[in-house]
Amino acid sequence: MPGDSDLRHKISPMTTSKRPTAGRPRSAAAPSGVTDDLAASGTDAIGVPRERGRRQRVQSAETGMVVLKGLARLGGRASLTTLALHVQQSPAKVHRYLMSLVEEGLVAQDADSQHYHLGLEAMLIGVAAMRQADPVRAAEPALVRLREAFDVTCFIAVMGNKGPTIVRFEEPGLPVTINVRIGSVMSVLWSAAGRVFLGWLDDPQVLAMAEGELANATPEQRAQLDAADPIGTLRASVRAAQGASVRDTNLTGISALAAPVFNYDGRLVGVITALGATGGFDARTDGPIGEAVRREALAASHSLGYRPPLPAGA
Repeated sequence: MPGDSDLRHKISPMTTSKRPTAGRPRSAAAPSGVTDDLAASGTDAIGVPRERGRRQRVQSAETGMVVLKGLARLGGRASLTTLALHVQQSPAKVHRYLMSLVEEGLVAQDADSQHYHLGLEAMLIGVAAMRQADPVRAAEPALVRLREAFDVTCFIAVMGNKGPTIVRFEEPGLPVTINVRIGSVMSVLWSAAGRVFLGWLDDPQVLAMAEGELANATPEQRAQLDAADPIGTLRASVRAAQGASVRDTNLTGISALAAPVFNYDGRLVGVITALGATGGFDARTDGPIGEAVRREALAASHSLGYRPPLPAGA
């Protein structure tokens, strides 16, 4: 009669063997040597280089962002044909990316016109970005660059309830002696910053400030303005020059140049000004300082989401 050890020896293979369960897929793991070879070669299981796959994914993401930004720059709504023409891609390719953006809620399609427009998720992203938009913070790097490039005093002003108010100020190593600082309120008619606000704001309060200053102007000051329409002509000239320039009108011996800072919807939210002693300050709007002030103001505007309107027919 067999002993207990013999019985255990006979039945142990039956109780410990694993049978595949019906309907359960079996995993086909690659032998360890093959896995090691794939890892060393930088390819996946079907032989596609991983680095190339990553590049393709990045390129796809970049193209998707080009399509999304193109739609935004067309006003947030456009037909497939118009959008494809704008981003310089084929309609078929743009359509593929639009479908992915629709799935993510970044783009939606109008059922009647079949035009595409920015979706809810894109709007939420925009709202979050707008909450962070601060014209003073956006202008700070511009003020530093202007100061260092031209050794001039510069500031950004915003429109307060009493007029254009300086909120950030940068001075060079040898500053010009002037009696304006953070919190100073500038003239609307006689300062470069004030003229920019007057040029772009249609606020009745701002126009009333200008009328009040004009009523108190000296004959010498009035002579600098158009006799028939002093305020209207000044506003038009500021817009045409994309900025303002003054010489000795606000502060004796001081000249200044100013340019507008716009936010995401094209509204004037601040003015960047550079100033210096009249004898050594180039106050031409088309001079090096004037061009730099406009360029820095535009850069600050871009950081706030501003995009210049597209030309007619674009």
